[in-house]
Amino acid sequence: MPNPIVFSDFDGTITLKDTFVELLREFAPDQADELMAQMYAQTLTLREGVTRLLESIPSTEYLNMIEFSKPHPIRSGFPEFLDFLEARNVPCVVISGGIRLMVETVLADLKPRLLGLHAVDLDGSGDRFKVIPTYVGETELMAKVDVMAKYDFSESIAIGDSITDFNMAMAADLVFARDRLAKYLDQQGKAYIAWNDFFDIRDYLIQHWS
Repeated sequence: MPNPIVFSDFDGTITLKDTFVELLREFAPDQADELMAQMYAQTLTLREGVTRLLESIPSTEYLNMIEFSKPHPIRSGFPEFLDFLEARNVPCVVISGGIRLMVETVLADLKPRLLGLHAVDLDGSGDRFKVIPTYVGETELMAKVDVMAKYDFSESIAIGDSITDFNMAMAADLVFARDRLAKYLDQQGKAYIAWNDFFDIRDYLIQHWS
C-alpha cells in the first residue's frame, strides 16, 4: 500500500511571513540583519548563525516573544489542506528551523492534527537563552533530513520556502518550493512544483495521487 507523508516547513511556509526572521530582528536587532545575510549567502552556517542570534536574547523576553508570535496569520488553505490529508490518511509533520514557542503559539489549534511537530527548543533558566541541541546537523541547527528519517513512508513530500528547507527538499521525492528555496533548487537542478497557497498544493496532489 502507498504510504506518503508530508513534511512542511513553518516560517514563511505555513505562515504568510517568515515569522522567525521577524522575531530575530525584533529581539536581536544588533546582529540579525548582518548574520541573516551571511546565512542566506551560505557564508555562515545556519547552525552557527541562528545559535548566535538566539543566545544573544535575554531569557526575560520569553513572554514578550509569545505575545509577538500571536498575531501572525497562516497562509491560505492550510486547515483545508489538513482536511484533505486526513481524508486520505496521509500524515503531516511540521519541521521548523525556528523556535518551538513561536510554532506552538501560532499552531495552537492545529497542533493536534499533526503527526509530529519539531522545532528548536530553548533553555531559559539562565540570563540568556541557550539552544537545546536535539537534531543538530553539521551545518543546521535543525537537521530536517534527520527528522524525516524518524518516520516510515513510501513517498516523501516536502513543502518549503527558504534556505532552512534546502536539505529537506533535496532528500524528498516531491517538492513544493517558493521564494528563496525555489532559487536554491534551480541552482542545483532539483525539480519542484511552484506554489502560492495550500490550495495549490492540494489541487496538485489530487491529480498526483489519482
